Amino acid sequence: MYSSLLLHGKKCIELHKSSTFRVISVKLLQKEYPFRNPFSSSASTLQSDSVLNLLTSYGFTSTQISKIITTYPRLLTLDAKTSLLPKLQALQSRGASTSDLTEIISKVPKILSKRGVKSTGLYFDFIKDIIHNDGKSSHSSTTTGKQGNKMRNVSVLRDMGVPQRFLFTLLVSESQPVCGKEKFEMSVKKVVEMGFDPATSKFVQALHVFYEMSERTIEEKVNVYNKLGFRVEEVWEMFNKWPYYLKFSEKKITQTFETLKRCGLGDEEVVAVMKKRPECMRASEEKIRSCVETFLGLGFSGKEFVSMVKCFPTCVGLSAENVRRKVEFLVGEMKWELKDVVGIPPVLGYSLEKRMVPRCGVVRALVEKGVMSGRGGGGYGGIPPMSSVLACSDKVFLNRFVMKHGRLVPELMAIFDGDKKKGSQGRTAIKNVKGLCVSVS
Repeated sequence: MYSSLLLHGKKCIELHKSSTFRVISVKLLQKEYPFRNPFSSSASTLQSDSVLNLLTSYGFTSTQISKIITTYPRLLTLDAKTSLLPKLQALQSRGASTSDLTEIISKVPKILSKRGVKSTGLYFDFIKDIIHNDGKSSHSSTTTGKQGNKMRNVSVLRDMGVPQRFLFTLLVSESQPVCGKEKFEMSVKKVVEMGFDPATSKFVQALHVFYEMSERTIEEKVNVYNKLGFRVEEVWEMFNKWPYYLKFSEKKITQTFETLKRCGLGDEEVVAVMKKRPECMRASEEKIRSCVETFLGLGFSGKEFVSMVKCFPTCVGLSAENVRRKVEFLVGEMKWELKDVVGIPPVLGYSLEKRMVPRCGVVRALVEKGVMSGRGGGGYGGIPPMSSVLACSDKVFLNRFVMKHGRLVPELMAIFDGDKKKGSQGRTAIKNVKGLCVSVS
């Protein structure tokens, strides 16, 4: 029997099995039977129950099942009896031990989506060799066709130092970067020449861009940025920071540029913001506008918003709820002022539960004990400036506010560690799976 679980999860997972499915809302329900869903009359729920029970019968732990479903939620839409069972049986008949079976599928669950038992077996053996034999595999040399190309190319990337987590994603992906031979080699050459580190995700992102986009298309994108005021060398500097930004359409690029201008930034300021954080290209026009409304609604002036965006461009991608909760805590509860947030806007990127609450709990305890009364800035009872509390590493914070207080150290550490643990409970990855609530249109 599994341990008790959180009653409600917040993760929503999109499914695309058919037009019937839109969203799976994963909700952890505390029931006697580990995979029993209270909405058992739903055919889709019965199907997901069958998949979960099948995995359990093959020795997968609840933690492994949680990882599989989180990584590849579409697995729940596959037919347990006709699609998954034959593949699991075939892998066992090939000599796969329970530990190998559960470990490999937990790492790369998408191999169960491959058509045919033979294809699944080839990928399984290849992945097993990479995991257990220091990455050396003979399958790429003996397997032909598309599968052989992918295995050979993945082996090349492994020898270059690309981590397993990226290799396996590329291997089972439907995208093309590890297919073919000449184009793959040319793409890898370009990525290497630009100096990307194979051990980083940016290497893989750059590989995607060069493989999927022709030289002409890339040149056209560079020209779009050039017309907006970016120098060519600045375009490539941005590429080194976040390669995917070059994949956006001309319409999206110009739209984002104009939206930021309507927020109050000048041409040069928009260029500076996008150079600093090209990731802000991901934010839609609607999200940027919503962001502006949120900040203004919280009391920030338009000028202050522009100042924060220039310093911390990522703030345009934060959700309204995220910003609201943090500002309400910092200003409403801790009594710092809005101008303090304007002074160090990166604070809005810090975790409320893991950073803000534990640290503020410590300084509030010091204030309540009279240790810091009347000192420092204008926050809660005279606590120090926001920057000295939040804009430093844990080590610096502990040395500054905990270790110097002698007999209070154990109590302060309990507050610091205790609040961190409390805050992380709601976001901890699902460790057991007991129930799944499937929403269908």
